[in-house]
Amino acid sequence: MNLAESSGNPWSRGGSSASVIRPDGPWTHRDVAANGARFHIAEVGDGPLVLFLHGFPQFWWTWRHQLTALADAGYRAVAMDLRGVGGSDRTPRGYDPGNLALDVTGVIRSLGEPDAALVGHDLGGYLAWTAAAMRPKLVRRLAVCSMPHPRRWRTAMLTDLRQSRAGAYIWGFQRPWLPERQLVADDAALVGELIHSWSGPSLPDEEALGVYRRAMQIPSTAHCTVEPYRWMVRSMLRPDGIQFNRRMKRPVRVPTLHLHGSLDPVVRTGSAAGSGEYVEAPYRWRLFDGLGHFPHEEDPAAFSAELVNWLKDPEPDR
Repeated sequence: MNLAESSGNPWSRGGSSASVIRPDGPWTHRDVAANGARFHIAEVGDGPLVLFLHGFPQFWWTWRHQLTALADAGYRAVAMDLRGVGGSDRTPRGYDPGNLALDVTGVIRSLGEPDAALVGHDLGGYLAWTAAAMRPKLVRRLAVCSMPHPRRWRTAMLTDLRQSRAGAYIWGFQRPWLPERQLVADDAALVGELIHSWSGPSLPDEEALGVYRRAMQIPSTAHCTVEPYRWMVRSMLRPDGIQFNRRMKRPVRVPTLHLHGSLDPVVRTGSAAGSGEYVEAPYRWRLFDGLGHFPHEEDPAAFSAELVNWLKDPEPDR
């Protein structure tokens, strides 16, 4: 059962959240069914499918600049809300990366496409890595921003004290109930503070921060948002986590673009660099000087141009 529905939540299918989750624009909003749940998507353009996956603490709207840029470049650009976020279902279970990756590949199938180029940021990047390893036939190309390969992320968090400190918020998410309360307190002020502190000099404007703060306040969102991070840590010594880590030994066999901001305070450059060892295909590393954790919002034109040029490059190993 959808958590929002079970609590009589008026935000779940419109109501007060509609203006935040489904703003007017050049895109079309609709829901698709995949992997036993309902997912909200925003789409624009025609051509090969490019599917965008957002990270924390955001939702599909973080890709608003790239949706229009990719559509203008001749692609079918689609951004989805991950399970438990934005306009998608808030289910009581299913927040482990394996299941979340199946959400992603299920959406590709529901869109009637044979495959997609996946573009993921932060948690969305973690899931993009996972989907490419688990369902390689459904992933045509892979672009990941601000997130190492899952095995490299795990190693860095456990063995690199500087990365462990940088990702301290993830350790904090392991506490029961308190993280959810902190995320929504004072009109979700913490969401704005995190995005502000994780960005480089080109900060998001207050209007954009307000959008993310309002989206986090939709009932059940805060809980569903932190659940994937709880699984990532609590499962490290459990059989399911050990099995997932072993499954991620499977190499990624599609062309991969790895994007990172040089000033990212959350994921250190040294933690992200080197993920190419898990890719048995053309791999391109692109470091954006002077940008932080959100390159796609801090300099959307440069990010979109890099992505479009790589997608159109018939020889991505150059």
